[in-house]
Amino acid sequence: MKKIMKPYEQFVANILKAAGTARTDPGAVSGLVQDALKSAGLLPGMPPPQPQAQNPSFVDLNAAPAWARKPAATPDDAGAAAETAAGGGTGFAGFPGFDAGKMAGWAAQFKAFQAGQAASHQAPAPRNLAAEPGEFLHGSFSNAAGTRAYRLYVPARAAAGPRPLVVMLHGCTQHAQDFAAGTTMNALAEEHGCLVLYPEQPRSANANGCWNWFEAAHQGREGGEPALLAGMTREVLREHGGDPGRVFVAGLSAGGAMAAILGAAYPELYAAVGVHSGLAAGSAHDLMSALNAMKGTRGRKAAAKHGVAGRLPAIVFHGDADGTVHASNGEAVLRQFTQGAPLREVEERGQDGSGRSHTRTVLLDADGRAVAEHWVLHGGGHAWSGGSTAGSYAEAGGPNASAEMLRFFLAQRP
Repeated sequence: MKKIMKPYEQFVANILKAAGTARTDPGAVSGLVQDALKSAGLLPGMPPPQPQAQNPSFVDLNAAPAWARKPAATPDDAGAAAETAAGGGTGFAGFPGFDAGKMAGWAAQFKAFQAGQAASHQAPAPRNLAAEPGEFLHGSFSNAAGTRAYRLYVPARAAAGPRPLVVMLHGCTQHAQDFAAGTTMNALAEEHGCLVLYPEQPRSANANGCWNWFEAAHQGREGGEPALLAGMTREVLREHGGDPGRVFVAGLSAGGAMAAILGAAYPELYAAVGVHSGLAAGSAHDLMSALNAMKGTRGRKAAAKHGVAGRLPAIVFHGDADGTVHASNGEAVLRQFTQGAPLREVEERGQDGSGRSHTRTVLLDADGRAVAEHWVLHGGGHAWSGGSTAGSYAEAGGPNASAEMLRFFLAQRP
């Protein structure tokens, strides 16, 4: 009996068929995408291909857990709200060559089919975030690679010396205030006396607010977004009394992928890396390779090609039920930063009060120092573990990723 493809499977199949044409005629990409969406029934107003009578309803057998299918809350500005409706997290919106306006409806329907639920276009309700005792400053940084705004948390408690600096990179459709709310990193920074820098990706740089981790121009040293972020990091260190020996970078999803890129490109600047639901540096160089990377088919090659010289301490969190970025990408990130002499592994399983279980693997060097940690969140989807639902793509259950990352970071020796 002939297999009936799901709508998104049909879309991907049609795109793959058209890949040759796209390479020889880049100008035809928009038309090819429209044709692929149309034939798969994913254009607004068009029904998906109808299955045979004995199976009349569309059911996604690989749907993510209910708590991780959509953001628990959404960004509170109108521009971010529009991008959320465009299907943030699908991996399609925001790529070069796509019309952002048209892609909004297509991506929303595509994401809805993947999740097995109807697309929602309701505007988010405004929300107020609880104020921390410190200052949450606005800033901007410019260099030859461009300009980016940022937010910076400065603790209220007096500093006994130079402060550690944690750079936090948001995911697609998010912004600094949203990411700070979801991760609750500011409260932890107040407790430990850390600066926290939240760079913001404007929609002018990526239609969906994603860091451009999938473009070769933004994957190397002294160029593109890595140069911008590294320059911003250095300026904040100078102007706010940061400790150059204790600078760390972490991120979620696209932000996690960019954090891996920064760690690989600037190991002398960043003392450790934290990647939550992200990908290894160099996992993709265009749309098709990004899709393959998100499915988990390119991670091993990327780790081998873009690993750092020696090794860099890294802590990785990834849900094994992540339907957006396959969990094997977490393993690829770990390999990328632990090349070199053999490491001893210590594995432990745990469970939190909500019943969520996890496996934590600690990699120790010959001196018994923990150089890497890998947290597999069993049943976890594409959301920040142990966070706050005041922010998007954050789940209150599971181990507290922010607290564990900060513990790991501060344990590293300058």
